[in-house]
Amino acid sequence: MTFKLAALTGAVAMALAACATIQPAAAPAAVDHHVHVHSPEILAFLPGYCSSLGRAGACPEVFLKPLTVDDLLADMDAAGVRRAWMMSTAYLAESPMMVPPRPDAAQLVHTANAFTVMQARTHPDRLVAFIGVNPLTPTALSEIARWKDDPFATGVKIHLTNSGVDLRDPADVAHLAAVFRAAGQAHMPILIHMRTRAADYGAQDVRIFLDQVLPQAAGVPVIIAHSGGWGGLDDNTWSAMQGFADALAERPELKQNLYFDLAQTFKADTSQADLTRLVAMMRRIGVGRFVPGSDWPFSGPLDGYLNGALARLPLTPTEASMVRSACVGIKYCATLSGGRY
Repeated sequence: MTFKLAALTGAVAMALAACATIQPAAAPAAVDHHVHVHSPEILAFLPGYCSSLGRAGACPEVFLKPLTVDDLLADMDAAGVRRAWMMSTAYLAESPMMVPPRPDAAQLVHTANAFTVMQARTHPDRLVAFIGVNPLTPTALSEIARWKDDPFATGVKIHLTNSGVDLRDPADVAHLAAVFRAAGQAHMPILIHMRTRAADYGAQDVRIFLDQVLPQAAGVPVIIAHSGGWGGLDDNTWSAMQGFADALAERPELKQNLYFDLAQTFKADTSQADLTRLVAMMRRIGVGRFVPGSDWPFSGPLDGYLNGALARLPLTPTEASMVRSACVGIKYCATLSGGRY
């Protein structure tokens, strides 16, 4: 058993026992499972990317801000967040939205991933590094192979919208399955932004993912970003969540290593009706499958999202405690006041 997998499984008993001791309103979210900090090289790349003819619209202003790891850590301190999963944005360099493509894109991917891993190496008690890859490029498998033995390169981030993946294209699905297989063999958890550019994205895409891609992960935790959408609760996101709920009811064994982050799934102004509907969906899938995430810096201050907006969910005290104390599949879970794998 490798270092990473042993660390993942070793936290189980202690983490589950600790979860029961958390008081619902006493503690902030312990772990943010979804944050971003651009590397200097990606920051330099962004002006050309954001003005590219391959993009459908302008980049959000916050996307271009030169925020640093120190900014993230300060916001974590203010919110009481003890650790964060830091997603590399390296996959941007090989996005088909970049027109014309950069000739040095593959090197830029590696440099950006190295930056993210270095932050976890520098702040091992606060940050967990996920490398970023575009599953449709040859760089994806070579990057996983390059980082798989580095204990500070914990997981893999995949962004289907940005990478131009079509879950209804068998060739794209085969590439994505190969990346899941490589990450599983490397014992690297996967966080995937699953929503694609399809206008009717939803339950049918979820079925393809569950049937053809998820099984390739070989038992490592897989976290669905934004609860299956790309932020917010539109018809496509509801369809995807319904697809997950229906499929998991039919095949509950798929839940074992499958989680959903709540990054930007709802906001401070989300209607109470939508929050009630979201909680009903969470209960159908299993509240224990949902974990805190912010998508920082898009969330704004972490305290406002993780400890403010999150409190608006009409969960029972026990359910709220379960979500706030969630800590999925990483070696430090047993050292937190709560956690699970």
